[in-house]
Amino acid sequence: MDAIEKAIEALKAGKPIMIFDGEDREGEVDLVYHASHATPAVIHDLRVNAGGLICYATTWEIARGLGLIWGSDLIAMHPPLRPLTMKTPSYGDKPAFTIWVNHVSTKTGITDKDRSKTVQELDRVVETYHKDPEKARRMFQEGFQAPGHVPVLAARSLSERRGHTELSVCLARLAGLRPSVVFAEMLDYGTALPYRKAEKIAERRGIPLIRGDEIVEVCMP
Repeated sequence: MDAIEKAIEALKAGKPIMIFDGEDREGEVDLVYHASHATPAVIHDLRVNAGGLICYATTWEIARGLGLIWGSDLIAMHPPLRPLTMKTPSYGDKPAFTIWVNHVSTKTGITDKDRSKTVQELDRVVETYHKDPEKARRMFQEGFQAPGHVPVLAARSLSERRGHTELSVCLARLAGLRPSVVFAEMLDYGTALPYRKAEKIAERRGIPLIRGDEIVEVCMP
């Protein structure tokens, strides 16, 4: 519980955590922040010190309530592309992607400032959804455009999928925060960042590093 508690306190304070999903899955470490703290400096940290795809995630329940569908289902609607959706990654999970968006107030959508704005506004939509789902749906429809530069991921239950999307959303909920996170894979030259290197970075920066099975143990006792 000590590692989990440290991660929870970090998320609450707007600081990053690092999550390793496990050797039996992607074998990757992601750098994760709660989306309410997604300043341009946070996006810069994810871009420079993680280096993977910067993604926003919430729950499938909320994503579906906003009118989103799975990206694979959307692609499958076009018959020539349907065969592409019949394949899965080597670790076997279904993708967590829905669609990619920009906030309408952004310019190109790709700068740290623009992606920060998109993530912060997605977080506002999720915050509103818990109080007024219909208002949140209007905010989403009126405030975003697609395709954009921020992929929106949706967390299934941990009994269905145990990816970084589900693990990070679970931790946010354990922290008493809304299920709204932003994260990116940590990369090395040509490969995913090895766990031993992740440990050194975590120690140097004072970032809690948690393994996926530790999170599953708490979220699915």
